[in-house]
Parts: sequence; C-alpha cells; structure tokens
Amino acid sequence: MEEIWTSLGAFEKVLWCIAIPSSVIFIIQTVLTFAGMDAHDGAGAEFDGSEGDPSPFQLFSFRNLINFLLGFSWAGISLSGNIESEALIVILSTVGGLLLVTVVMLIFYYMSRLGESGNIYSEDAIGKMAVVYVPISEKRSRAGKIQITLNGATCEFDALTDGDTLKTGEPVIVKSVINGSMLLVSKT
Repeated sequence: MEEIWTSLGAFEKVLWCIAIPSSVIFIIQTVLTFAGMDAHDGAGAEFDGSEGDPSPFQLFSFRNLINFLLGFSWAGISLSGNIESEALIVILSTVGGLLLVTVVMLIFYYMSRLGESGNIYSEDAIGKMAVVYVPISEKRSRAGKIQITLNGATCEFDALTDGDTLKTGEPVIVKSVINGSMLLVSKT
C-alpha cells in the first residue's frame, strides 16, 4: 500500500485525498437520505424554495459540494492515467463534477415529485360517484354515510340529501360540501 502511495505524483495524491473523504461522506449522506434522516438538516437539496431560499434549487449546499468533489476527484483519477496534461484533467474533472451535481439534483427533484401528501379533502368529492353505506333520510332530516374513492383510497363521509331516502348500496353523486365536511348527495 505504501509503495502505491509513494509511486503517485503530487497531483494524483491530491485527487485521492479528495476522493476518499468525499466518497465516505457521499455514502453516509445517501444512507441517511434513504433512511429519511436528513430532512431539513441544511445538508439536503431543497427544491420547493423552503427555508427562506427564493430559488427552486439550492445550488450551494453541502450535499452539492460533496457531489462536485466526488465527481471531480474520481473523474480526475480516471483520466490521470490516460491524459498527461494536468490542466486538461482539471477542466474535464470540473465538467465531471458539475455533471454529477446536475444528475443528483435531477434525481432528487424527480423523487420529490413522486410523493403525495396523502390528505383527503371533502371538496375533492364534488362531482364524484359514491355508494350509500348508512341510509340517508329524506330532505336532510338525518345524516347517513357514503363510501367514495378519492386519490386511490376508499373514504367514508357523513352525507345528507335534499331528495327521498337513500338506502344502503344505492349509487349517488356528490353535489356539494356542507359545513366543511358533510356532503350533499343525490341519486344518480
């Protein structure tokens, strides 16, 4: 191991001194990200403009610095055996680092768009078909319940009708929301 290290030139030693710590930190960041432990710690890439950042991308972050150093150093190590000009290696390595930052930011951006809030709002039911679960009395005299599928989930809501009594299993359509959560329904 010592022989390999001593056989390297100063330029390659610098690249290895950047590559090893940035690789270790990158692995730690990746594990923490997928374990859900890096949220809002200042090390992540924010895409929603939160935490006072007016831009949609947080370009200058610790995560992106590590990604740049990782791409820069490994590109430099890969090119150092094939290209003799250190200046050209630095230029190409810089491009490699910037490319890695861009790719990782795009990955996180598209991953963040995969998530759903999971919230179900009664207003989302308006105009949708439902089925009476607990009978609904005529002319808003007594509430019943309906079952409806919203955002891929089957939900149960209290419901009233202005028409005749609705029996269990009857198909209905949601007309409006009353008092925030009660639904007004009618026969289809």
